[in-house]
Amino acid sequence: MADCCKGTGPGYPSPAAAIKGPKEKIIYVTCTRRHTASADQPDYLATVDVDPDSPTYSQVIHRLPMTHVGDELHHSGWNACSSCYNDAGVKRSKLVLPSLFSSRVYIIDTYTDPLQPKILKVIEPEDLASVDMGTPHTSHCLADGNIMISCLSDPKNNTKCGFILIDSETLELKGRWERPDSDLPKFGYDFWYQPKFDVMLSTEWGAPNLWKFGFDPAHVAEGNYGSHVNVWGWKDHVLKQSLDLGADGAIPLEVRFLHDPDQPVAFVGCALGGSVYRIFLEEGGTWAAEKVISVPAKNVKNWALPSLPGLITDILISMDDRFLYFVNWLQGDVRQYDVTDTRHPKLVGQLFLGGVACKGSPVEITEEGESNNLTEPVCLNGKRVYGGPQMIQLSLDGKRLYLSNSLYTGWDKQFYPDLLEHGAAMLQIDVDTVNGGLRLNEAFHVDFGAEPGGPSACHEMRYPGGDCTSDIFLSDTAEG
Repeated sequence: MADCCKGTGPGYPSPAAAIKGPKEKIIYVTCTRRHTASADQPDYLATVDVDPDSPTYSQVIHRLPMTHVGDELHHSGWNACSSCYNDAGVKRSKLVLPSLFSSRVYIIDTYTDPLQPKILKVIEPEDLASVDMGTPHTSHCLADGNIMISCLSDPKNNTKCGFILIDSETLELKGRWERPDSDLPKFGYDFWYQPKFDVMLSTEWGAPNLWKFGFDPAHVAEGNYGSHVNVWGWKDHVLKQSLDLGADGAIPLEVRFLHDPDQPVAFVGCALGGSVYRIFLEEGGTWAAEKVISVPAKNVKNWALPSLPGLITDILISMDDRFLYFVNWLQGDVRQYDVTDTRHPKLVGQLFLGGVACKGSPVEITEEGESNNLTEPVCLNGKRVYGGPQMIQLSLDGKRLYLSNSLYTGWDKQFYPDLLEHGAAMLQIDVDTVNGGLRLNEAFHVDFGAEPGGPSACHEMRYPGGDCTSDIFLSDTAEG
């Protein structure tokens, strides 16, 4: 597969150029079998056909099994992206698959045959243990030729935040990114960097030796979940600030800078707090946070808690920086906000696709005026879609939003057991990029309950040519 920009490095020189890139035809999806009826089989990377003109549209056309059982494939990232655009010797050729439960990292060759990827290398848990790390999560490429992965624990699952570096050519583990004498946040999770402002932001989930085995609200009160956005110096690899978001910012997960590399603004979605915070650079050179979106919890009956949070588990920003999207995994809706004014987002699109309290569920919403307004369960091709919207990925032109519905099988089992019994699903939403608005494409439904060998749970999605949550643009490559 040729690079998108001949004679240059991978990706695009600017977000505006990315928007004009080719339409996606396939998408890679991480799939896990943990806690399903097929848990005795390894996880796999699914290649899904997303070309409407193809005879295999909306189907899994290839499955690459991993080498071990019980990994819990979760997030994914590339060896190179638009941050490497200036290096003509680099190709976007390897997909990085950290395993959340086993602490194994798979490196996948997607370049030789994009339709049939293959495993290039496996970095074992013992390798991560050699640098006192475990529970790898987010993977980003760096412009210096390294791959960086955030880690959430030490080798024994004890809470520890850190970042490992892998050489993108030799695929050898090189060590840690953060400076040895730097303070460390209590928790780790996601990260995003922007060299122009000498900054990296990292977020916090919680204690892996607890959340890996389910969610207990008591652990929140005991301080075992995070509520900070951490600010690092990109040049010196040192923790500079820790922004405490408080209860409204409990469990800040995905963090996204605006794609315009000259804008020092990011958004972070806070799962349990049901809030989106704007992170911005102040005139004095320090970073600050302000809440700009709030999703109130709903009073309910017949559920584990008296109130049902939205649980914002994924967010992304369109390539033109106009729209912010996020999902409420428990309340069941996908939202689209116009963030032209980043301080005052405006809700312009909303679509309910399941959730804990949809019709037929024993869970009842007791909010006045809402108990009779429950949404119908989603059924496509005669098959019920269980769970709620979880991970999202947007096409480069902003017109198609893909989503999967498995969060993490240990939590799926607790909140949506039917999802693991019947298998997860991947759906696609058509987006109105002029006025705002979301509409389900009923012709697209990938049923992971019908997989060979039994049901599986799908999670993160990546296009071979780059996307809105893995490509980072640098100011010195930007053009109109």
